Amino acid sequence: MLNRLDDYPIHQTPEPIAHPASSDQNVYDRTWFNGYNDDGTRYFGLGIAVYPHRGILDCHFSTVAAGERQHCFYASRRAPQERTDMSVGPFRLEITEPLRSARVIIDDNESGVACDLTFSARTSAIQEARQVLWQDQRRAMDATRFAQFGRWSGTVSTPDGEFKVDQDTWRGTKDRSWGVRGVGERMQIGAPKTPGGAFFLWAPLQWDDHITHAVFFDGPNGEVLVREGIVAPLFGSEAEIPDELVDVATHMATAVHRVDYHPGTRLAKYAELDLIDMHGKTRTIEMKPLLRFQFKGLGYGHREWGQGMWKGELAIGGESFDPLKLDLLAPENIHVQQVVRVTDGEQTGIGALEQIVIGPYAPAGFTGFSDGAK
Repeated sequence: MLNRLDDYPIHQTPEPIAHPASSDQNVYDRTWFNGYNDDGTRYFGLGIAVYPHRGILDCHFSTVAAGERQHCFYASRRAPQERTDMSVGPFRLEITEPLRSARVIIDDNESGVACDLTFSARTSAIQEARQVLWQDQRRAMDATRFAQFGRWSGTVSTPDGEFKVDQDTWRGTKDRSWGVRGVGERMQIGAPKTPGGAFFLWAPLQWDDHITHAVFFDGPNGEVLVREGIVAPLFGSEAEIPDELVDVATHMATAVHRVDYHPGTRLAKYAELDLIDMHGKTRTIEMKPLLRFQFKGLGYGHREWGQGMWKGELAIGGESFDPLKLDLLAPENIHVQQVVRVTDGEQTGIGALEQIVIGPYAPAGFTGFSDGAK
């Protein structure tokens, strides 16, 4: 089946664009954003993804403020063959200018959550190393990802009222990824497998004139599966980003993380990063959390509105909850992102620290599937 993108010279296989190269049921193509203000008191996240072999297009938007409830909007539909159609009910993502700016709109709906937001990039698109994770002989994850840092403007409405998003005080990150990743309802085929664990830490940080970025996947004993550190210039506006699609980022030789957890949880109380360049020079970054955001608000681990779950031809939902009243060891609450104040001893910045630790993880002393820190 053809769509508008087939009119461009972009094909990577002899098939039309609507036909993924892989027949894996977990093929996905996703756009994700976060946004937060400079004082770390408000945050929002959103995502939209198509799962071609599942026939689903879904999206999520969620926001939280210090001392308030987290509000969530969810929507899902049968995926259209037209890949340029990025709308689900009242939600739509518009690529205003590729790799420069985008607009996210949620019209008024029964969830009480709505927005009109514009993201303007301040970095080039930064490609992360290909992320491949194995479960026995099968690739459980095989994805390409790029990040782009920028600022936001617009408005957000929730059941608790409306707030303005000003580009002078709101920052954020765009995360594009595609490939194969475990999504949707799990299907048992053949012999049952022992549930696998996961350690993931993702730290996109903004400073005055540059960004730093770090990505980690660890095995249960702390062994390195994916480890990457990146530094890149921060431009004054999207107009200053070089037109040539070149990677102007500096990729580190490696990166190291250290996390101190709140007792009885798997939530970071404090964290440090070491970015180690090709000459062995180490830059240590301290991260102090300011505000917690629960990723189930974006479908991660959500029992009813999980990503890639069939909800019918079109379904819209929403909910609100108090993050301070959650059981942080419940499986759906382990995946979080926190706004963090950062320093390297000479300068300060702000960013996000995303983490999920499932199953045994020796460096933290976790021995069970969901035990907390001692």
